[in-house]
Amino acid sequence: MDATEKIPGENGSPPPSSQEAGASSALPKCQHPDPPSLPLLQSIAPSNREGRGNSGIEVSIILPVYNAECWLDECLKSVLEQDFQGSFELSVFNDASTDNSVHIIEHWKVILEDVGIRVVLRGNTSSQPCGVGFAKNQAIHQSSGTYLCFLDSDDVMMPQRIRLQREAAIQHPKSIIGGQIKREPLEATERYTRWINNLTQEQLLTQIFTSHGPTVIMPTWFCSREWFCHVGKFDEGGKGTPEDLLFFYEHLRKGGGVYRVDQCLLLYRYHPQAATHSVLEETIWAHRVSFLEERILNDWPCFTIWNAGKQGRKLFRSLSPANQKKEIPKPRIPVLHFRDASPPFIICVKLDLTGGQFEENLKLLELKEGMDYYHFN
Repeated sequence: MDATEKIPGENGSPPPSSQEAGASSALPKCQHPDPPSLPLLQSIAPSNREGRGNSGIEVSIILPVYNAECWLDECLKSVLEQDFQGSFELSVFNDASTDNSVHIIEHWKVILEDVGIRVVLRGNTSSQPCGVGFAKNQAIHQSSGTYLCFLDSDDVMMPQRIRLQREAAIQHPKSIIGGQIKREPLEATERYTRWINNLTQEQLLTQIFTSHGPTVIMPTWFCSREWFCHVGKFDEGGKGTPEDLLFFYEHLRKGGGVYRVDQCLLLYRYHPQAATHSVLEETIWAHRVSFLEERILNDWPCFTIWNAGKQGRKLFRSLSPANQKKEIPKPRIPVLHFRDASPPFIICVKLDLTGGQFEENLKLLELKEGMDYYHFN
């Protein structure tokens, strides 16, 4: 039996749309982050080298690297195999790798430049890495493409990726463009992979509060440089900072959209060394709760938490005092059957775990996601 907790909120205005108006139509000129005050490895292809058919660079592939020698050959081969006929470059920032990563990149630099793909390689040569956010910002700073195509050094792009995402980005200039993925190993994170690949276009904006993170995963991101600079650079807090989630939230705050190319564009590897494992669950939880309150709960007059169990109680305890306030004179939170509870709901029940029973119960209520309920699971 599903149970819920009934909770009042603060005021009576309706919840905001996940894609709010208010972003300026005239985007500011990009301001690059300041260059780092640490020793850098510098190796840049000649600036007058033409790309594939054009003198200007249309797309910059942004590749941060840290001790990635196990995967770099496959990753860089996938850059070579792109079927995009326009001009593109590879911008690599090596963040103090201690393995053979730089030598592998230098080897592929020659191969890529021989076919007209400009390569920019710089790096942090200090003894300590500065973190993923810093490395991404520096790779963007040293690049010159109109569009940014993000890639992780342990992943592999499908040949059609740049071509299809650039086409989508032209149609959706204020959006982060993602894509479907294939997971390696195949059996890793099966529920997460299904979620990433099967969200509807509407759910890309309504399911932004779940524990899975951004509704399009960072290694598939593609956007215009102009829009990236409008949002701002990645957080450089270093290890343990969810820089992609924080950027995604800021992107939404500024009126950005989300769009997914419904083709598999990336082989997305799962392994213990991945940077995502350094981010604590409680850190993610705190950011999610804060964003949920900011975007939704502060504008709802009351709401119901669907799940009177551990996750539902944890969410309630995490809320601000204003969002915890009870309706007077009721001294406690009533626990109700889901059929007897009133929307709007914040749903703290994990999807795809009950053989479809929970999803069927939710369907019976004939509610609209993004209006009557949001997932927080």
